Amino acid sequence: MAGDRNENGGVEEEGGNARDGSIRGFESLYHLLGASLKPETFQEVSRWILGLNCGKALGSIQLPDSATVLSSKHDFDFQAFCFEASKESLRQPRLVRVGLIQNSIELPTTSPFLDQKRAIMQKLKPMIDAAGASGVNILCLQEAWMMPFAFCTREKSWCEFAEPIDGETTQFLQDFARKYNMVIVSPILERDLNHGETIWNTAVIIGNHGNIIGKHRKNHIPRVGDFNESTYYMEGNTGHPVFETAFGKIAVNICYGRHHPLNWLAFGLNGAEIVFNPSATVGELSEPMWPIEARNAAIANSYFVGSINRVGTESFPNPFTSGDGKPQHADFGLFYGSSYFSAPDASCSPSLSRYRDGLIISDMDLNLCRQLKDKWGFRMTARYELYAELFSEYLKPDFKPQVVVDPCLQKTPS
Repeated sequence: MAGDRNENGGVEEEGGNARDGSIRGFESLYHLLGASLKPETFQEVSRWILGLNCGKALGSIQLPDSATVLSSKHDFDFQAFCFEASKESLRQPRLVRVGLIQNSIELPTTSPFLDQKRAIMQKLKPMIDAAGASGVNILCLQEAWMMPFAFCTREKSWCEFAEPIDGETTQFLQDFARKYNMVIVSPILERDLNHGETIWNTAVIIGNHGNIIGKHRKNHIPRVGDFNESTYYMEGNTGHPVFETAFGKIAVNICYGRHHPLNWLAFGLNGAEIVFNPSATVGELSEPMWPIEARNAAIANSYFVGSINRVGTESFPNPFTSGDGKPQHADFGLFYGSSYFSAPDASCSPSLSRYRDGLIISDMDLNLCRQLKDKWGFRMTARYELYAELFSEYLKPDFKPQVVVDPCLQKTPS
């Protein structure tokens, strides 16, 4: 029983959790706090949790009725916020509207593969239409959005979902890009026909004219528990590309790459203004880190970050194990959604639902990136060679860590 949603984003229902993934019947921690605290207390708590953008609370955006109708009809969470920048004398505001989509799969994983893929496409149509109707300039989807996240199973049959860069999934999104004058970031499982049909975890960057601007392949592959994705694809070979689009310079740090500070740094050094982190991750493994890492990256590198995580629990026909002594299981766990935006001034948006499909939109003034670089001066500039020297030495077989030992530790005890 789903129950009725209340004005605070909760679901009225007896028994605590209304759906798998809710927090005591609420869509997110933020909604729960809003319903539980006095307004003046909640205002202070929001300041601590979300920070302040240009000295004030993050503003909301009024969206067109046509988009909100789609949200209600197709039951997806729909939120929108505005990150501002200070007014400058020599530059006009550089405004861009960005969207993130999180979603669950539509059919059981036992269904024919083509049916599963087409069903997900049909599910996303109204969400993409809502983004287009809202004037979104750049839209990013979740990791491997066109398939179940089957990489935990280690079964090779799921490789059938892999497709070329210009395959069916890209063609499906190219129509939307042309229709809405929108750049779309589409993370897929790629089959590289030019290099022995090698498989990669890839983000395709589709331009606002429907053209393919380029691609980026996932740099870091997890090998922990169920996340042994090297069974399917290799570490990427595209480096840290930044794509200059009609609406700004963007990059894609796919999923596990968010745990690597140098990965974030490299996109910043190449000039990124917005970095997307399309992911597929579950609660026990990563949720304590989820609100922190991308926000830290936005602060440290003076750019915006859009973090996307899929939703729901995906059960597979054949149980599998993680090599950690736990009993075999048929699902990977709960993908907890919670997609959100982070800004270079340490402010962030509330997150989408933990258990519902969702579209979150944000207006951004990209001038904020340079303003924060000037204000905080985090850049190392000439000190980069200090780290380059360390890394060069570290890679040598005879590397010895630079450790200064307390002389007292070397004395023989009396």
